[in-house]
Amino acid sequence: MQPSIAKTLTAASAAKGLSALALGARIPVAPSTHFGLARASRFLHSTPTRLSDNNDAVGSGSRSGQPAEEPKRTLPQKASHIVRSILHGSEQVRQETRDTLSKVLARGKYVHELATHKVKPGCMDQYRAVVSELYPYIVRNLSPGTKLVGSWETDIGDLDTAIHIWEYQGYPALSKAYLEYRTDPKYQELHRKMLSFIQERKSQIMLEFQFWPTHPPVAKGGVYELRSYTLKSGTLLEWEQNWRVGVECRKHHEVPMGAWFSQLGDLNQVHHLWQYSDLQVRKEVREAAWSENGWPETVLNTVPLIQRMSSRIMLPMPFSSLK
Repeated sequence: MQPSIAKTLTAASAAKGLSALALGARIPVAPSTHFGLARASRFLHSTPTRLSDNNDAVGSGSRSGQPAEEPKRTLPQKASHIVRSILHGSEQVRQETRDTLSKVLARGKYVHELATHKVKPGCMDQYRAVVSELYPYIVRNLSPGTKLVGSWETDIGDLDTAIHIWEYQGYPALSKAYLEYRTDPKYQELHRKMLSFIQERKSQIMLEFQFWPTHPPVAKGGVYELRSYTLKSGTLLEWEQNWRVGVECRKHHEVPMGAWFSQLGDLNQVHHLWQYSDLQVRKEVREAAWSENGWPETVLNTVPLIQRMSSRIMLPMPFSSLK
């Protein structure tokens, strides 16, 4: 066998072997995987590039032996570059992904906080009375960049639990609000009283999805559902792309109230907020969504991205902006 042919076959075999490893071993690959494998296959099965004795590529446009304006990769180098693009994504794809995450996922207008309070059993009435005084006081008297999206208590799911979603006009407003909380005497008095009825509390900072803005204050009655998903690391962009279609399907039957993804606190989490007049309507609305083009595909494509999920049916507190 001639040396140049042997080199060509060896490079092709190596590239095919690495591609097979990426597929057979189920190695996590970049979003360019699907078209990258096809590109590698077309390249490796095209007319082989002749190699000179010094391993410089001599293409059809340089048969005279004159060097090209730019140095050409050898066949092994080209094969290695393609396989690296398949496994790790090209720099262009990585840059597009970074741009998409920063510019498309979040609206960028607000920062939201999800506060979860586990109330001592038997103390929900006392707790509700305190927050009914404390939270309206915050909205009226403290940072003007702070709004209360809604406050609920769980009716089905994690019982003896209160959920509060706050909205801040960016991180500066969040920092200012926290400073005022620490220095305002009235806040401190009511806050200490509230803590006496709480077993455990948790805070999470979130951003809202660009395609799913938070609903303005409204009194619709009924029940609210907060669905929370813990995603596999690195799948948020894929989730967003599928739900951008899915939420349009659901809009034909109901009004989405809000959707957020976590930035601080528990990470890789997404929360969707829905409102229904009652549980029977919830059942009918969810069943009707399956008749919409795009909804079955949304479910099929997003279920594999989920590590854990939960659902809370909640009742709005009297002072909630969404109720």
